Amino acid sequence: MAIPDEDIIIIQEPELTASERLFLPQIVGGLRTTLRHMFNTKRRNQVVVQYPEQKRQMRVENYRGVHRLNKDPDGRVACVACFMCSTACPAHCIHIEAGESPWPDREKYPVKFDIDELRCIYCGMCEEACPCDAIELTPQYDVIGHTREEMIFDKEKLLDVYEKTKDVKPRKNPPVTDYGLTGGQDKSVAKPNVERKI
Repeated sequence: MAIPDEDIIIIQEPELTASERLFLPQIVGGLRTTLRHMFNTKRRNQVVVQYPEQKRQMRVENYRGVHRLNKDPDGRVACVACFMCSTACPAHCIHIEAGESPWPDREKYPVKFDIDELRCIYCGMCEEACPCDAIELTPQYDVIGHTREEMIFDKEKLLDVYEKTKDVKPRKNPPVTDYGLTGGQDKSVAKPNVERKI
């Protein structure tokens, strides 16, 4: 199929002046920017920190760093193994194995919960998808691992991150329908009538 002549746009190559052919204006402009940043000590003191002795103050509300698994007010893992986070994850870095819950207020809990921190793109989709605020991204960014296996965080490691960051970023503790995960939940709310078909 031929392209109609009216759909074809012909672009003429612009004529360059002698200085433009030597790229002198671009070089001078680049050097001007470099020198302005180099000798602007006021701005440099605001921006540059001597890491790791000094650390930049992070905005806790919206910074997405290392994951943690939150605990409910009773000290149990808040995750109910609903697989919403692993389903929403675009990098497919979350692996969950569910088991029957030993507690009467929920059906399942995660027997195994792994996150590959090297594969993760820190988009926050897992945090948004979680119905019970069980997985959260923390302001912690300085995580070091010498092997790939060290950067796969299992349930124990994720709960340990919660213990380290719970004072910096407290859990939101949302009311969750049909799960007694929060202490302040209204007990008078009727449970939804759900029929299961087998």
